Amino acid sequence: MLASKKSRSDLMIRPAANQDLDLRLRERARLLELRYGGCDSRGILSAAINEIFDGRIAVVSSFGAESAVLLDLVAQVDPATPVVFLETGKHFPETLAYRDQLVAHLGLSAVRSISPTADDLAWADADGTLWRRNPDLCCRLRKVLPLERGLSGFSAWINGRKRFQGGLRGSIPVFEASQGRIKVNPLAAWDPQRIQQVFRQRGLPAHPLAAEGYLSIGCAPCTFKGNGQAGSRSGRWQGREKTECGIHQGPRAQRSRAP
Repeated sequence: MLASKKSRSDLMIRPAANQDLDLRLRERARLLELRYGGCDSRGILSAAINEIFDGRIAVVSSFGAESAVLLDLVAQVDPATPVVFLETGKHFPETLAYRDQLVAHLGLSAVRSISPTADDLAWADADGTLWRRNPDLCCRLRKVLPLERGLSGFSAWINGRKRFQGGLRGSIPVFEASQGRIKVNPLAAWDPQRIQQVFRQRGLPAHPLAAEGYLSIGCAPCTFKGNGQAGSRSGRWQGREKTECGIHQGPRAQRSRAP
C-alpha cells in the first residue's frame, strides 16, 4: 500500500528556498577557488578535510577504475575521513570485491554503503529492469536520492571528476557550489598519464575489470568496454544520449517521469 501512494514529487530533490543562501554558497566556492585552486591535490584535500570543513566533509567514491588515486590521497591526509559508496544493487561483483580490497589496502576506516530504499524500488523498479526502460529514473532511485541521504549532515563532499573526461566535466573548477553544499574536485586538472603514474608509484591495486578494457566502471547493466578514442567514459550508457547519472547535476535537471 505504501508503494502505491508514492508520486513523482517524492523523487525530486528540490532547490533551496533561500536564494540568498545559494548566492552566498557560490561566492564562497569562488573565494575558495581563488585561494586553494592552484594548490596540489594533496594540499587541497588537506585544507578541505582538516581546516575548511573539519568534521563536515565526506568523499563520494564509486570504487571504479580510477578511484584508488583519490582514495589514496585522502588516506594520506586522514584515513578516517568518511567515504560514501552508493550500493545501487547493480554493481559488478568485481567492484564490490575491489571496494573491500582498497579499504583494507589504504586503511580506510569510515566507509559507509548507502542503498536505495525498499519503498522506492517497490514503487518504480519491482522487477529490477528500470535501467532498461528509464535509465534516468533508475539513477535517481539508486544513486541521486541515496546520495542525498548519505550526505546528510555534511557541508561539502569530495569526488574524483577530471576535466579530461569531457562532456559536462570539461570545465569543472576545484571548488563549486552544488545543491546546498560545496563540491571539491581535487583531481580536476589531472590527465590519464598522471593517473597511471601514481598507480605505479604508489603500488595501487587496479580494478579487475580495467585490464579487460573497461575505462569507466559503474552499474553492470549500463557499463560496457570503452573506446579510448571517444573518451574515458565512452563505455557508459552506450547508445544513449545520457552521459551522467545525475549526482553531478543541479536539482532542476534531475526531473524524470514515472516509470
